Amino acid sequence: MAEASAPAPTVLTEAQKARIERNKAKAISLRQAKLVSHPYNSTKKDTNLGDVPSSIIKVQGTKYVDSGGGFLIEQSITSTDSNPGIDPDLKVIENAISIPIQYEECLKCGDSFVDSFLKNNFQYNVCDKCYDKDGEHALITRTEAKAEYLLKDCDFDIREPPLIYISRRNPHNIQWGEMKLYLHLQVEKRAMEVWGSEEELMRQHENRLEKRQVTKIRKFNKQMKELRMEMRSSLYTKQTKGAHVHQFGNDTYNEEDDTYTHTCLICSFTETYEKM
Repeated sequence: MAEASAPAPTVLTEAQKARIERNKAKAISLRQAKLVSHPYNSTKKDTNLGDVPSSIIKVQGTKYVDSGGGFLIEQSITSTDSNPGIDPDLKVIENAISIPIQYEECLKCGDSFVDSFLKNNFQYNVCDKCYDKDGEHALITRTEAKAEYLLKDCDFDIREPPLIYISRRNPHNIQWGEMKLYLHLQVEKRAMEVWGSEEELMRQHENRLEKRQVTKIRKFNKQMKELRMEMRSSLYTKQTKGAHVHQFGNDTYNEEDDTYTHTCLICSFTETYEKM
């Protein structure tokens, strides 16, 4: 019996060989990608199962995880074990001191509030709901306050406690200096401290108004007096020039031309004449 002849070997073309090599390399890459896993993921998976792998070290309530890169990652056992829903990478501060929030009572409505415009800028306990910027809580410039309440600079800056103000640009001209705005209520209170009562403040206003009127009258009278002096001096000069009368002295006889000469004793005018 004759032996069966072996099949002839299949000869692959260069293109087929290249395609096979590419598919082989691609398969190896996919296999390696599936096998490689992040050390953090394996640690979390093992922790959820309740097993503590050998790559985790616990020291005095702190868990250290071997990252596989030559260093340990610190994790808190209390924060992660008691609350599994919390991110283990989140740093939890235990025994933290709570910061108390100070509430203020509004002087108008009595409600509690944390901050407001008047509280932050003027230390005046009124909430923003009760803030009446055009009425009771209006602002006033330093110049207007000095004129209305007859206050001096020392009453604003030196007298205790110094009045609080905010600075704003001058709306009339931006090139001018900044305005100092004060709370009208606080300025009025300071005026009462200086003058004692509203009656005394009104009396001071009246006194200053009278002094101002007296000063104006004196200035007017002085100007009128100077004007009268100017008018009188000009009239006097014209009258004296027109009304001058010569007062001649004794006559002097001139033998050469048979004439007489006399001289005014006031203006030294000399007159020569002949006697008939």
